Amino acid sequence: MANRTDPAAKSIRGTNPQNLVEKILRSKIYQHTYWKEQCFGLTAETLVDKAMELDHLGGTYGGNRKPTPFMCLVMKMLQIQPEKEIVIEFIKNDDYKYVRILGAFYLRLTGSDTDVYHYPEPLYNDYRKLRRKLPDGQFALTHVDEVIDELLTTDYSCDIAMPRIKKRWTLESLGALEPRQSALEEDFEEEEENEDNEQPAEEPEKDYNRGRSPARERDRDRRRDSHRHRDRDYDREYDRDYDRERGRGRDRDRDRDREKERDRDRERDRGRYRLREEKDYGREREGRERERRDRDRDRGRRRSYSRSRSRSRDRKDHDGGDYRKRHARSSVSPRRDGAEDGEPKKKKEKKEKKEEKDDGTDHPDPEIAEANRIRASLGLKPLKM
Repeated sequence: MANRTDPAAKSIRGTNPQNLVEKILRSKIYQHTYWKEQCFGLTAETLVDKAMELDHLGGTYGGNRKPTPFMCLVMKMLQIQPEKEIVIEFIKNDDYKYVRILGAFYLRLTGSDTDVYHYPEPLYNDYRKLRRKLPDGQFALTHVDEVIDELLTTDYSCDIAMPRIKKRWTLESLGALEPRQSALEEDFEEEEENEDNEQPAEEPEKDYNRGRSPARERDRDRRRDSHRHRDRDYDREYDRDYDRERGRGRDRDRDRDREKERDRDRERDRGRYRLREEKDYGREREGRERERRDRDRDRGRRRSYSRSRSRSRDRKDHDGGDYRKRHARSSVSPRRDGAEDGEPKKKKEKKEKKEEKDDGTDHPDPEIAEANRIRASLGLKPLKM
């Protein structure tokens, strides 16, 4: 609530008066201790007392860019928006020079083009010294007329961008302003009149003794022309600076577009590299799968081969001595021939004995032995008891 603009305040240049100060500087002012303690609850009447306590002017200073009390009071005036008569009284105050600068600064921000030239221009004749706080925190010496000239001729003052106003010669050509008169012009005219009165009346043929001195007249015309030329030179410099800033803005936009294009190229390259990596990974995965399948196939072949060999051996053992006899004839070793002839006979005898025992006909119980013989003839298993 303490940072809101007065509801009765009028918009200036189509916006909130506090928006004339940049957002970063505005937030720093809101967080400053002077704003919270000294500027809280100020009105147009009590603001004068705080303005009379000012001892320097400036924008921001220090490493973290703290705002000065002068800038806090300017922000407070934008918030409460005092009446125009109060601001004019600020400017006309001869006793307190910082009050005059405060009023002129506020009028430069919020006033019309005619008011900006009409009211602060008389302060060109104020040559009093002022203390100005620099961005590094040091103080520098300046004067009232220098500050007024900065407000009227530059676009930036005390870290605030000044609103653009029309040139003085433009307003003079439109009839909105009268040509500016120097405060020393009346003194020059009085001196010229005194010199004319002191001239002897014996030389009536010299016309320049009757009126103003031609040299004085030329000097006065030269001064007026210098003022006009200075305004025109300032206009040219302002236009040149404006064109330069526009060129810099175009360069910045061009650099920003190039940077965006580079970012797009980088993203495109990253996407291609990512796709390439995915393809390589897929190929590697397929290769690993193929190798695994080949290994499994080889293992299956080895197992099937070993099974077939074991089956062939079982068949050889089952067939008996014929195969072994044939195999023995082709053998060279006589010892193995004799061993192979005796082995099948022994195995046959053991098998026959086993079969005789397994059929149950040799059971000690004659009834069970008879039943087993009948079951053996029918192809059934013997009884085991």
